[in-house]
This record gives sequence, C-alpha cells and structure tokens, in this order.
Amino acid sequence: MDIRKKQIAILGSTGSIGTQALDVIDQHPDKFEVYALTANNNIELLIEQAIKFKPEVVVIANDKNYLILKEALNSYPIKVWAGIDAISDVVQTSDIDVVLAAMVGFSGLRPTINALKAGKTVALANKETLVVAGEQIIELALKNQAPILPVDSEHSAIFQCLNGEDLNRINKIWLTASGGPFRNFTREQLEDVTKKQALKHPSWNMGAKVTIDSSTLMNKGLEMIEARWLFDIKPSCIEVVVHPQSIVHSMVEFEDTSVMAQMGMPDMRVPIQYAFSYPQRLKSDFKPANFFELSNLTFEEPNLEVFKNLSYAYDAIGKGGNMPCILNAANEIAVEQFLQDRVSFLGMSDVIEQTMQRVSFIEKPTLDDYFATDIEAREVAIDIINQQ
Repeated sequence: MDIRKKQIAILGSTGSIGTQALDVIDQHPDKFEVYALTANNNIELLIEQAIKFKPEVVVIANDKNYLILKEALNSYPIKVWAGIDAISDVVQTSDIDVVLAAMVGFSGLRPTINALKAGKTVALANKETLVVAGEQIIELALKNQAPILPVDSEHSAIFQCLNGEDLNRINKIWLTASGGPFRNFTREQLEDVTKKQALKHPSWNMGAKVTIDSSTLMNKGLEMIEARWLFDIKPSCIEVVVHPQSIVHSMVEFEDTSVMAQMGMPDMRVPIQYAFSYPQRLKSDFKPANFFELSNLTFEEPNLEVFKNLSYAYDAIGKGGNMPCILNAANEIAVEQFLQDRVSFLGMSDVIEQTMQRVSFIEKPTLDDYFATDIEAREVAIDIINQQ
C-alpha cells in the first residue's frame, strides 16, 4: 500500500531556511513532496528549484518577475502565481499538509494567519510572527486546531525537552545564544564594526537579517518573546545564556531543579526535519556530535550594558500591547539601513530605543492595529535615521 507523502509548502524557498528544507525533502523523497514554493525576488534560484522539485504551484512575490517565471516554466505542468496576496492564498490549498513559514520579518505574518485559519500544520521559522502578534496567533492556532511546530533551533530544542512533560512543572527556560562574532567586544570596539564583520557568524549559516540580529543579540530577544507565546511561560522565567560552541541548543529547568538539554551540531536541517516528520524521527546523514572532540562547553551571562537590544526586547514584552510590534519594525528598519551603510552598528540600538518611545502605544491591539503599527514604526525609524 502506498503511503501518502506529506505535501509541503515552503514560504521563502530561496532563503537559508528554505534551501535547507529542500535538502531535507531531497533526502526523504519517500516521505515528503513539495507542493508550493514561494520567493520574494530571487527568480533564478526559484526557477532552478521549481524545475528540480516540480511543485504544483510557484509564487513570486514581486509581480514584475511574473512573465520571466511563467516563460521559464512554460513547458512544465506548474501553476505560476505572482504577488504578495498569492502567497497568502496558496497556503489555504486543501492538499497542503505542512506550511514552512520561512519568510523574513513582518512579511510572514499574513500568510501564517491564513495557514492557521485553514487548519494547516505550521512549521514556524518566522519568529517575527509570534513577536508581533503572539497572543492572537496562539488563539488562532487553538481555535482551528492547527499545530505550530517550532523550527528555530532553540525552540525546537525546548519543544523536544518538553515532550511528555507537565508544562506546569517548568521552573525556567534557558535560551542559548552563540554570542555572535562580537561577544567579548566593548562598546568602544563596537563603534567601528562593519557589516562585513557582522555578517561573519562563528557557528551558524544563516541569512543576512538573522545574522545581524545574532550579532546584536536582538535575535535572542525576539526568540525570548517567541518562547513566551509558544510555551505559555512568563518572560521572567526565560533566561538567555551565552554558549559560544552552539552545541546545547537550549535547556529546560524543572521545579525539582532537574535540567534537560537538547544537543547536537549546529545544523538547521535537524530542527527542520523534526518539524516535518513530527512525531517521528527520521534517519539522516547529518554530522553527529562527537563528544570526544567537545571537551570545552562554556556558558556565560550576556552583557546587557554592551548589547542593549536584548534589554529592549524584555522591556517590550513587559509592556505588552503593540510594543513588541514596534520593537520588531524598528529593528527591521535598523538592520536594513545598517546593511546599506546608513546607520552604525551601535546606532541600530538607538533607532530601536527612540522608535519605541515615539510610536503610539496600544494596550489591546487588534490584528489591524498591528499592521498599522508596523507602518507607523517603520516611518518613525526612517525619520530618526534621516535626522542623524
């Protein structure tokens, strides 16, 4: 009897997570099949992926590239769609089992909402969705009985540690951070940091936005907010610990003081595969950890005086309302402008702090409020940068 393959839609297939997800699917052609691929602008790679994996649908968000994509795939039985709205539409297709939400930033919010409304299993790599609208997203998932499976290595680690455990018995979650390339830098040293330096992560192979977030520790702040909603735990019970070797992906401390950790080599394909195959584990050819070579695993407290973004994230979730949305929008603009050499490394934190002070605060926002807040916060952040 033929076993039906899981039909997977990959939102952001040309990015770091998307390409690694396709590698996982390529290794397990008997288990998984690509139903849909979406990309923002990378038309060449999207065409290459479509020809190889032959999905039912491909979507290019930038509709200016529609005709190029359509012509390139004209001889294949593949539907070609274009536009941002098309990405939100494709996730609702009845044949799709799993939606991998791997779009970068706020852009992943609406497609994830639509996937949850359609009752799809969401493999969540887009942490900003929960940062911006965590409470509503979790309510939507519960209402539609749509599982959210974490893909971030830290949240996947916590999820695995909590398998079969009583969530009421958690004392603390320890989110591990590599510390990025500047972990031992002073603020004076950070004044002259370049984007070339910031884009060299010591452990992980990631996209530009996430790599910069890692270097400022904002990535860990966003992950803390994501963990707050995923595991229904108070932010005060989530602690960040710097672990430069990136072997322990996160830990859970229980009320009896026992600590469970999930460990392995830094390879994003592992949590991606686990999200796709859950609740099963699949054999893989990924490099395993060799504990005879891992003689030195260290843990350090993050320096919040030097890396202020982590403090801002705790402030944002502490205030609640639309403040995490403001934080996220300001950070996306700050990172974008840093990569364009329009703001300094330390200047990113200043942009975030000032935007959080200036944008209208809403204590109990609706989903529409989040979209309006995102627009306002981006405009304010740009204005702050232009005035520097």
